[in-house]
Amino acid sequence: MYSTAFLDLPPLKAASGEVHLPGSKSISNRVLLLAALSNGTTTVQDLLASDDTRVMLDALRQIGCTVDETGGSTVRITGLGGRAPVSPAKLFMGNAGTAMRPLTAALALLGGEFELAGVPRMHERPIGDLVDALRQLGCQIDYLGNDGYPPLRIAQPQGVPALALATPIRVRGDVSSQFLTALLMALPLAAGTQSIVIEVVGELISKPYIAITLQLLARFGIVVEHQNWQRFTIPVGSRYQSPGDIPVEADASSASYFIALGAIATSTSSQKGIKIQGVGLDSIQGDIRFVEAARAMGAVVTGGPNWLHIERGAWPLKAIDLDCNHIPDAAMTLAVMALYAQGTTTLRNIASWRVKETDRIAAMATELRKLGATVEEGADFIRVTPPAQIADWKTASIHTYDDHRVAMCFSLAAFNPAQLPVRIEDPQCVAKTFPDYFEALFSVAQAVTHHIPVICLDGPTASGKGTVAAAVAKRLGFGFLDSGALYRITALAALRAGLSLDADHEARIAAMAQTLPVRFEGDKVLLGSDDITGAIRTEEAGMNASRVSALPAVRTALVALQHSFQRLPGLVADGRDMGTVIFPNAPLKVYLTASAACRAERRYKQLISKGFSANIEDLRADLEARDARDSSRSVAPLKPAQDALVLDNSTLTIDEAVNQVLVWWQERQPFAVSAQG
Repeated sequence: MYSTAFLDLPPLKAASGEVHLPGSKSISNRVLLLAALSNGTTTVQDLLASDDTRVMLDALRQIGCTVDETGGSTVRITGLGGRAPVSPAKLFMGNAGTAMRPLTAALALLGGEFELAGVPRMHERPIGDLVDALRQLGCQIDYLGNDGYPPLRIAQPQGVPALALATPIRVRGDVSSQFLTALLMALPLAAGTQSIVIEVVGELISKPYIAITLQLLARFGIVVEHQNWQRFTIPVGSRYQSPGDIPVEADASSASYFIALGAIATSTSSQKGIKIQGVGLDSIQGDIRFVEAARAMGAVVTGGPNWLHIERGAWPLKAIDLDCNHIPDAAMTLAVMALYAQGTTTLRNIASWRVKETDRIAAMATELRKLGATVEEGADFIRVTPPAQIADWKTASIHTYDDHRVAMCFSLAAFNPAQLPVRIEDPQCVAKTFPDYFEALFSVAQAVTHHIPVICLDGPTASGKGTVAAAVAKRLGFGFLDSGALYRITALAALRAGLSLDADHEARIAAMAQTLPVRFEGDKVLLGSDDITGAIRTEEAGMNASRVSALPAVRTALVALQHSFQRLPGLVADGRDMGTVIFPNAPLKVYLTASAACRAERRYKQLISKGFSANIEDLRADLEARDARDSSRSVAPLKPAQDALVLDNSTLTIDEAVNQVLVWWQERQPFAVSAQG
């Protein structure tokens, strides 16, 4: 997951390949709560790992459930099975409506004292209709802030009071389907001696989400009848019983981004379209109907029980006018697809967007306009007309409002025909439902190589370029290439093979370098399965790298390997010839230097701290000798590129040097103003 302040997406050109989606958030949190209310132990497979499921799991532990996270995506929940929950307890719900609403209802019918709170945005999301329904029953619930909104206190220390079950419980259905879902999941706890009826007031929105709830209730032994989605009857004698094992279907809402990707992106010559694993045409999730909308816009979609395949069909896409009541979350993706459609797309019946993680109608309208679209918004609709011509597209820094779906939707804007980059602010907000979304996107998306940005940091030995480059890469979410490590690795491999680092063995060393099985995994450097991190960080390894780098054939052999590191979303490369030879067209080249005395002192302190003996004068002499050798070699001598910015960090801290490089980088970006805000 990218945890950077922003993530810059270069222009994307094509996409093909296969993606495996995480489990459905809607199913995951429903299953977790049902397991918690059941008798027995439930093994939940393919559970979504996200912020929303994390807050639910934490809450279940607090109230007394046994939660065994056995590893991977499997969790075992031993439910309360009729036992009273642990109380009092203060429960943090983050911004997870699928946790806050159902858990509020369940705890109100279990008895005890609880406070439920969340992030500031959760305290702006309405819950009053659910609380009103629970108060109808006789539950004691108080608001701790504004009426109608969390945080809440459930104040029933003596257990559940006598409930008024003789008349139907009425709840509004036109604000959020989560209110009805919460009651449907909680009321079986009170149906031991009589049936319970729920009546929906007004039109029920998001019926497919209620269908998910009903199907999952049946898996846990509760069969609810309904009349035209307005009247629901929970049968007398209802009792939750664990089904034992239950898999979680992949998230159909998350599938919408990759369905859209297949619809708007051209395919590579070697592979056609996007294949999605984990969810198929027979999904129980309502958002699978996004497929119908994508087809209406021109996508070619085929599929089976657990997979979908999408290819670009009609182009440009066709504008649509659609009632989106059945796909409220996935419909956001349609708003971005509208950028690639001919004509005006209208999405209707989306009033629920106003009370989601943010006011999604306002958010989508604002961000779409940044890109050059013409947008009209109303209380329950949005109308999107794409830029009239390529020249009307604009680059933009997309504000994401701490809303995962905004971030994921607008990543698709990087396929714009104007070939403009797009900045996604706060990319880690996708952790709510799809922590690895951007990694999944980059695994199937392609860009023209020269569009993938490279920052080069060259300089002499011990100038700090490796440390600075690694930090810059981390701040930007870019890949990192330590070219010096490649030469150290080559030298190490040659010596292990019994080859002297001289011209007599140049051809053999070069041949070896072409096929080195090198991998960089976090802070580790692997040669095959051998961790050589420590072996290549010695003074001797550095001297050997300098010797082997002076061999022209070796340098040539390593060029292609270094080029292979230029991958999405970008690269920071450090070395001695990154800007002059390897990436001469890089948009930012920095030559990092420091005096020999300063570099010797730094290296001395570094060695002493690691317990090695060292002589500062000898270190300085070695550095000066290495500088002379590197700067005088016939191939790729050490020198600043003509357009490099020289940064003398003799008196700078690492943070100061990193910040200066980032300032220079931001000055070259079209979103510099937004980035500073």
